[in-house]
Amino acid sequence: MRLAITVGQGTPWDTLCGLWEAADEVPLWESAWTGDHFYPFLSDPSGPCLEGWISLAALAQRTSRLRLGVLVSGMPHRHPAVLAKMAAALDITCGGRLELGLGAAWYQAECDAYGIGLGSVRERMDRFAEGVEVIHRLLTESSVTFPGRYYRLADARCEPKPLQRPRPPIVIGGTGERRTAAVVARWADHWNLGFARPDDLPRKLAALADHCAQAGRDPRLIDTSVVVRTAGRGGRRDLAEVADEVAAYQAAGCRLAIVEASAGQAGRARAEIDRLSAALEPLTRSPATSARGADLPVASS
Repeated sequence: MRLAITVGQGTPWDTLCGLWEAADEVPLWESAWTGDHFYPFLSDPSGPCLEGWISLAALAQRTSRLRLGVLVSGMPHRHPAVLAKMAAALDITCGGRLELGLGAAWYQAECDAYGIGLGSVRERMDRFAEGVEVIHRLLTESSVTFPGRYYRLADARCEPKPLQRPRPPIVIGGTGERRTAAVVARWADHWNLGFARPDDLPRKLAALADHCAQAGRDPRLIDTSVVVRTAGRGGRRDLAEVADEVAAYQAAGCRLAIVEASAGQAGRARAEIDRLSAALEPLTRSPATSARGADLPVASS
């Protein structure tokens, strides 16, 4: 199993920096992730919530090794052409370490509060499919004309291009086996399944394999990940329990566990990374698979 960290957007800045900087020094952790919510959704919605892309750009300058991304950027939050420009600039300024996380968005309360049109599930998925294509094409083509329903581009350019070629890996977040998995099969390099349970993974991966067969792609080239919480009701979870959960995900076919890291204060950040490393390092000794692609099931006929 490969490992990454994610840190809550309500974490104070000095503590957030401490956690990322400590993880950057431990090769066990391959990537680190911010979020793209405007209100907290796992705690009091009136609490603090740092904006994900601005935080990511600053954290990129405080690290040198970790790959990094937003898990995941809601399509209605920014026009995809603007998001493509942001991604290209950040990939250049972080030395080619960006993982481009994209999602359809779902948090109705924050969208209502900010006047962001979320729409029905069908509308947000239709808009998402258009947006992902717009971003991919802007990052890989010299100019793009796109006559979509939600997005319209006329000879649009995105220069300079990202440092990574043909573009940074696209990470799509979501659990839908019909619409989301189809977008993953067409465009993504990595499918983040959020908080899906281990028992759910075989079905999700089989759905992905079916969509990949229709799209003419090898599903083994698409990475898979989940988010693992270390907080529980009333406090922190026992790390032996967390390790058992990560092992269950690994057995189900997942290859990257994005583990929640937290610390009460900046001075405890390194100790937090050290204790997570000690608890989970044994799981990384299992037989390795390629960084891009788990042993996914073959598509059914």
